[in-house]
Amino acid sequence: MNWKTRIFFILLLASACSKEPLPEPSVEPEPLLQVPVGFPDPVFPEGNEFSEIRWTLGRMLFFDPVLSRDSSRSCASCHLPEYAFSDTLAFSPGVDNASGVRNAPSLANVAYHPYFTREGGVPTLEMQILVPIQEHNEFDFNILLIAERLQRDSLYQKLSWEAYDRAPDHFVITRAIACFERSLLSGNSRYDQYYFQEKSNVLSAAELRGMELFFSEKTNCGDCHGGFNFTNYSFQNNGLYEEYADPGRFRLTGLEEDRALFKVPSLRNVALTGPYMHDGSLPSLEAIVEHYNSGGKGHPHQNALVRPLGLSEQERSDLVAFLHSLTDLAFVHNPNYSSPF
Repeated sequence: MNWKTRIFFILLLASACSKEPLPEPSVEPEPLLQVPVGFPDPVFPEGNEFSEIRWTLGRMLFFDPVLSRDSSRSCASCHLPEYAFSDTLAFSPGVDNASGVRNAPSLANVAYHPYFTREGGVPTLEMQILVPIQEHNEFDFNILLIAERLQRDSLYQKLSWEAYDRAPDHFVITRAIACFERSLLSGNSRYDQYYFQEKSNVLSAAELRGMELFFSEKTNCGDCHGGFNFTNYSFQNNGLYEEYADPGRFRLTGLEEDRALFKVPSLRNVALTGPYMHDGSLPSLEAIVEHYNSGGKGHPHQNALVRPLGLSEQERSDLVAFLHSLTDLAFVHNPNYSSPF
């Protein structure tokens, strides 16, 4: 046995006999707010500027079923971190197992959305927090009653005063959750590494072909799903049906020209956020590509860019491959976004 081997076994024996635990390896924690390369800085409104304590309080509230009438549902019940904060069901169940009426969208990059809900009727993220609370088929509750619950909790009292210098109330609840949700920034997919970080070997040949096709005039996908967040936030009809049970933006405006128009969703992490469309009626990326390839059902308000595309089997496969490249694994596995409970 040479001297190096002897020293190794001496150290091993010493560590085994020692009462002191071996030091844990140093691991740098993920920043709570990390803006991806190529992204603008998110805007935090006056009075709800980002801070660690506000983020901590918002994260707790996001995962806490205390927000629902029977304490059975939380924000995270319908917005699952491992699925890019979307759901796996067409309609998410609320309290008493009541069925939702629209597919739960991903919350990735909601910091950049100019308005909320699929008809765009809510102007701020803080106001959007109220929507699931008061909807009868979601939380079916009242934010004033939620505040009463939180005021009986010493930890929520402490965090609320530290974060907003006031007891937990409607102001604190909406601001804290919005602060946490604005930190849900996703921009480290393989597409981002290729496009923004200029790494040349991260996309396959099929993904590169699909990317070129996606942004080409043959498909015009990028006209609605462009920009760093893969959406222009406009309201469109994509010809999913000839007649829609859901009136879409008409529900907000009452204007006939807005019937069956819905906000264009972001395609980031789209491989994880199915089923798709406002009603969760398309089960897969292949089904989405086939829908657009077919040209839609011919609704009167259908966007003119939705037309028969004549894509080959290879082209359809390449588009699906490209959509998979938009998955940000670091985002869905970020420990900051897991439940604190």
